Amino acid sequence: MSGGVDSSVSAYLMTQKYKTCKGATMLLFLNETLGISSKYPCCSRENINDAKKICNALGIEHEVLNFMSGFEESVIKKFIRVYEDGGTPNPCVDCNKNLKFGALLKHADEINFSKIATGHYAKIQKDFSGRFLLSKAEDLSRDQSYVLYMLTQEQLSRVEFPLGNMKKSEVRELAAELNFVNARKHDSQDICFIPDGDYGKFIESFTGKKYPAGNFIDSSGKILGIHKGIIHYTAGQRRGLGVAAKSRLYVSKIDRITNNITLSYEDDENLSCKKIHVRDVNLISFDKLPENFHANVKTRYRQKEIPSIINQISEDELIIEFNEPQRTPAKGQAAVIYDGDFVIGGGTIFNEA
Repeated sequence: MSGGVDSSVSAYLMTQKYKTCKGATMLLFLNETLGISSKYPCCSRENINDAKKICNALGIEHEVLNFMSGFEESVIKKFIRVYEDGGTPNPCVDCNKNLKFGALLKHADEINFSKIATGHYAKIQKDFSGRFLLSKAEDLSRDQSYVLYMLTQEQLSRVEFPLGNMKKSEVRELAAELNFVNARKHDSQDICFIPDGDYGKFIESFTGKKYPAGNFIDSSGKILGIHKGIIHYTAGQRRGLGVAAKSRLYVSKIDRITNNITLSYEDDENLSCKKIHVRDVNLISFDKLPENFHANVKTRYRQKEIPSIINQISEDELIIEFNEPQRTPAKGQAAVIYDGDFVIGGGTIFNEA
């Protein structure tokens, strides 16, 4: 229970279904240790107190779980490593994998609770063979299945998403009917530990390192300008480059070895690709994908799905070939495979294939 309206309504719905429930708030970081202003409530006393008030209103216990060390190791430090390598990480995926559906399930075992429920917008169901499947939420504008592709069969068997069949407006209406203190609270935005969105500033502050400036170059190697350190940029970026040009320039390559960032014009073939190599694969609907599997793929959370052909080249690797060339996705992001509303699985984008 984060202290937000979604997890609070989920808690209420679980109390209507199960005899014994308990609210848990994961303490992932302290605002002051990360230099975050207290006006941002994530992991703040305000949110923890709101979660506790909801639990009191529901007549259930509330506990705060200190997962700060795990969050720092598996989320924050990985986030920094990927940026230092010229990639663009997805910390929500790592947090879900290691903490919400990793450490939290382990804690549930320790206190003899059989299931956990969260406020994610997604659905879980079984197929005719008893296999658990993950699918999109009823409210597609809130669907979070993209960041849940890493769930295993064992985890899916023990997780519930009570909001999967609800619209966000219905969730807020129910919270208001229940007189929840957070019924009208704003939804959290951006990455929880970088609420102002300045990733470069956060990385330099956390590591105490100053990342060296380098050259912006074009595809021929011509120097176009000076960048302020590769951690401040991501593949596909066009704003904030500070390079004068005849038309829009985009980041097409970040090279940590040379410390050069390649910029390309919108019509440059360097900005697009036909195939990508994906690692750290987790499959939900299959143990192994059929050969030349046709499905849709998303390489960003809010992206329109891309018709593709997927081939599994090892237990842990995929080659995804888009039906039409696409803007090259950022290394480190998730590639998630969909068949209609169902999540087939996904993995981490390694590079162009």
